[in-house]
Amino acid sequence: MSRAPDTWILTADCPSVLGTVDAVTRFLFEQGCYVTEHHSFDDRLSGRFFIRVEFRQPDGFDEQSFRAGLQERGEAFGMIFELTAPNYRPKVVIMVSKADHCLNDLLYRQRIGQLSMDVAAVVSNHPDLKPLADWHQIPYHHFPLDPNDKPSQERQVWQVIEECGAELVILARYMQVLSPELCRKLDGKAINIHHSLLPGFKGAKPYHQAYNKGVKLVGATAHYINNDLDEGPIIAQGVEAVDHSHYPEDLIAKGRDIEGLTLARAVGYHIERRVFLNANRTVVL
Repeated sequence: MSRAPDTWILTADCPSVLGTVDAVTRFLFEQGCYVTEHHSFDDRLSGRFFIRVEFRQPDGFDEQSFRAGLQERGEAFGMIFELTAPNYRPKVVIMVSKADHCLNDLLYRQRIGQLSMDVAAVVSNHPDLKPLADWHQIPYHHFPLDPNDKPSQERQVWQVIEECGAELVILARYMQVLSPELCRKLDGKAINIHHSLLPGFKGAKPYHQAYNKGVKLVGATAHYINNDLDEGPIIAQGVEAVDHSHYPEDLIAKGRDIEGLTLARAVGYHIERRVFLNANRTVVL
């Protein structure tokens, strides 16, 4: 589902204690806010409660007063909350290498309004996709990678991210492993698309490996990055059935479609504030 353009988003999490739902919904009622969407989840294993609410503001709505009142109400529950205004559009930096299918899909979805974000820059270790970024009138930064001086290239990447004020970085088939330092800086703020269901076939030619094993499913995994290669918290996964008649090139073609759709779904969840980090797992509401 997509977010209505005139609604606020309230997200919160806290320890699992009696009265958490009432604390949020009663406060919204008292403020005259009309709830249009509500989802919550209580994780009995971690003892943590998560809630996401969309609401329409009443006449005379005062954001500062609302925040102060909710802060006071939530203190008794140890509640951490975030309030997102209508028509919020985060600034995004997309990182790519040579494959264009995910970048093209994201830029198209932004252009038609399906993904409410502003792509501030495209960063790449190759010059190949500059024409695509130019067509969308988005700055393209080509930073070649010197195997003997990777930190220098990453400093340039980080400078672009900071100067753009990007709140989200999307690795749209960026075929380089980020350093532990950059992973730490982007913790919870960078989404990667992996070319299979995780755990899966790692290394070179994953679809050829899958073909040689006679797989019956192909898929893709979108996850937040961390310092453990391809083991960050998973946001979304896509899958499609295949059979013996699918050759490696057929698997690659199917994989491109699944990667694009799965990445777009994960990005949509993130910018609509539907994803909560819960240790090394995610809660998606």
